[in-house]
Amino acid sequence: MISINCAAIPENLLESELFGHEKGAFTGAVARRIGKFEEAEGGTILLDEISEMDVRLQAKLLRVLQERVVDRVGGAKPVKINIRVIATSNRNLADEVKKGNFREDLLFRLNVVNLHVPPLRERPADVVALAEHFAKKYAALNGVAARPLSDPARLAVASAKWPGNVRELENALHRAVLLSVGDQIEKEAIRLPDGSALAPKVAEISDPSTGVSLVGKTVAEVEQALILKTLDHCYGNRTHAATILGISIRTLRNKLKQYSDDGVAVPSIAAERAAG
Repeated sequence: MISINCAAIPENLLESELFGHEKGAFTGAVARRIGKFEEAEGGTILLDEISEMDVRLQAKLLRVLQERVVDRVGGAKPVKINIRVIATSNRNLADEVKKGNFREDLLFRLNVVNLHVPPLRERPADVVALAEHFAKKYAALNGVAARPLSDPARLAVASAKWPGNVRELENALHRAVLLSVGDQIEKEAIRLPDGSALAPKVAEISDPSTGVSLVGKTVAEVEQALILKTLDHCYGNRTHAATILGISIRTLRNKLKQYSDDGVAVPSIAAERAAG
């Protein structure tokens, strides 16, 4: 797999970097150079931040994708390639097309399988799993004993905003590993770069999935809806759901048994760790 960051390479060099060039094609081209597309022959090329690519170069990329051939800069004949192309962008490419910054035909050619990755704040179950991973990773890198996150720390990371997504979470856990004392990583050790505590997400005053106001509902009704929606979000994983809700796994089991006895449909269990 070959990857290239389209935003990190100057526009005048990106064409040569992608497609290669022949000796003498331009000043400084003292030898033939094979481009990234040819290097990826038989494999995959990742075009990171493709929305930063100049529109004129997008036209040449479109031909490569359609014809499966590469024209080296200064080359006499095209070179056939057989590769898989993955493109990423932190922008909405459909919006970029409307603004005239991205070719519509290239978007249609690339958009065979579209994978939308929601922001981390919308995936609380992923936040906890990633936090545990980074805690182990940076404990090993810094030569310290691996320590688990305490329950309050798990709740804190699951309920934080994380505007910087995974990179911000990773840096926060790296700091926490270095600053923590004791047998667990406590909530107080997980801080922002300026030393302030994590900012929790703003509480919803209505059901986010329907927009229906919660005013007029009993506490028990709101609690039941919250528990079931959280469990559904975690694909039935009761351990993750309990962590996000800030309750024990035993309390969650009792609540779900009560709902089941009352005839309420409860999401099935996808996976569950043994309670500690």
